[in-house]
Amino acid sequence: MFPIKLSPVKFFLSGCAILLIASAFKVIGQAGVYIELQKPAQTINPKEFYVSRVDYERTDKSMIGTLLPAQIITGKPTEELKTELKGGAKKAITDFVAASLATDKSLRPIIIKIKNFKVIETAGASGRVDGRIAFAITFGYEQYDDFVKLGDYSTSSTYQRSFGPAQNIEPMLSSTLLNALTYLDKWMDKQAGTNIKLAKSVQLSFTDYNEKPEGDTIYYDVDRPLKWDDFQLKPQPSRYAAEVFASLGYTEEAKVENGIVKVKLRMKVYLPKSACWARAEAMNASSLLHEQHHFDIVKIVAERVKQRLLAERLEPANYDGPINVTYFDALREIDMLQKQYDGETAHSTNAYQQQQWNKRIDKELQQLGITRGSAQAAGRN
Repeated sequence: MFPIKLSPVKFFLSGCAILLIASAFKVIGQAGVYIELQKPAQTINPKEFYVSRVDYERTDKSMIGTLLPAQIITGKPTEELKTELKGGAKKAITDFVAASLATDKSLRPIIIKIKNFKVIETAGASGRVDGRIAFAITFGYEQYDDFVKLGDYSTSSTYQRSFGPAQNIEPMLSSTLLNALTYLDKWMDKQAGTNIKLAKSVQLSFTDYNEKPEGDTIYYDVDRPLKWDDFQLKPQPSRYAAEVFASLGYTEEAKVENGIVKVKLRMKVYLPKSACWARAEAMNASSLLHEQHHFDIVKIVAERVKQRLLAERLEPANYDGPINVTYFDALREIDMLQKQYDGETAHSTNAYQQQQWNKRIDKELQQLGITRGSAQAAGRN
């Protein structure tokens, strides 16, 4: 997220506009004063979060600013009063936040980091005081001991007032804080359903990729077995009679709806015709079935990938991690099975072992629901 900068706001405050209570502010010796933040009149009721902690992270660790004195003496230089919130800025702001926001600990815990809070006054025209308030926060949450940043808020506002007690500016300070909390509440309401950092769960779905009309690449379809016309590469120098290069890939789409990351994987079990070749003397039914089973093996592993991932509890913060690990494990499994298949069948020349593998592959396909006609029944995207 990027900082939101509010347009400058100008306040006009007369000394008689606010009824002061003598104990509302405290003098810090001769050169400074404390300002006491007042309890807000209304409480915000967040629906998506509660504030679990307020961190005070101002780079300027001094008091929050300087104000002009209640009155000036003609002929003497104007003395600037160092200013702080009563009880210290961190505690005062933390207490103000707690009083301003309802706390429901069944909601998401949010951390507010105070990055800037500064008030500066200078003498203005016509015996008035010109002031500026700067305030900035970052907000987010902790996950695995790391801070996950959600967004920023910053504002700079100006005001004018007549000379008078420092407590007179308390309404502007409170308003600045309350505006930030209101922004946070509205931001969370707006983002809760669509921001992946706020997602609560992951929903995974699969489709099998296909392509019409068919080009050079054949995407696995149980109702579209290989044929010798698919072997379009000229025979290669090799001790084998035929060769195919079946592979596994996927594409991924993810979107957040109602706080759920909906991940759609389109599985690609594919074979490029331009990489397949066969010698004329090998073009018989048993050899073609042997090559078809190389394609079937990739499909079987692809279905295992689906089963493994559906059994996983994927987290919104790192759902791609388990997907990637499972995919690369699948590639290694495919390589191992293909080598085992060719090794045990001696590249289809061991008739007995070929029959055993034919039964094994057919059985696994059937158990996975991959039978002729199943592709049309399930549909594809």
